[in-house]
Amino acid sequence: MSVPDAAPIRDAATVILLRRGRAEPAVLMGQRGAGAVFMPNKYVFPGGAVDPDDATVPLAEGFGATCEARLVIEAPPELSRALAASAARELWEETGLILGHPGRWDTEPPEDWRDFAGTGHRPTASGLTFVFRAITPAGRPRRFDARFFLADAGRLKGDPDDFSRASDELSHLHWVPLAEARRLDLPFITEVVLAEVAASLDRDGPPPDGVPFFDNSGPEPRFRRLV
Repeated sequence: MSVPDAAPIRDAATVILLRRGRAEPAVLMGQRGAGAVFMPNKYVFPGGAVDPDDATVPLAEGFGATCEARLVIEAPPELSRALAASAARELWEETGLILGHPGRWDTEPPEDWRDFAGTGHRPTASGLTFVFRAITPAGRPRRFDARFFLADAGRLKGDPDDFSRASDELSHLHWVPLAEARRLDLPFITEVVLAEVAASLDRDGPPPDGVPFFDNSGPEPRFRRLV
């Protein structure tokens, strides 16, 4: 059965957790199920689509100025808030790990946020760095405008090895050394992002001027930078 090219493009947030202090840096990855519509069996970072309620969630802290400025390029200003919340929610749902600060909610949390709010935390974007953006090519069963955020595992609240509260969306959750991660069965875009992360760790001097963007929104794919 053919897949129409007009599949809607949904905004999404992906979290690349980087754990240092070992022999070499490691990233957190999990495997999608064999029956998943999108990228079955592939190893991926935690993440997913923005939900409508994410824009209403009270953040403990927002993005830094540079990330904020780059996130709103070719996007509505209010989207950055939703992306920040979505990143924390997806990480919580898929791994059981908390990216937030202790704090009370002054309003009733949306249904898909009740478990997170029950931990006594509010989501934060202060530890997230916007490092990559990619739009899924046409012809796929699902399409996303995904923003990838790098975060140090030291920002997590709680034990980074405790996945007991994770959903069953990702299996085989584990910390993978960067050199080994690229040997897994990965989506193409995940390979590219891993290469960018590895290069950034090896780089001496200032970070690159801009965020790489694989833009598949038009008839021809384009690779450019958001500055």
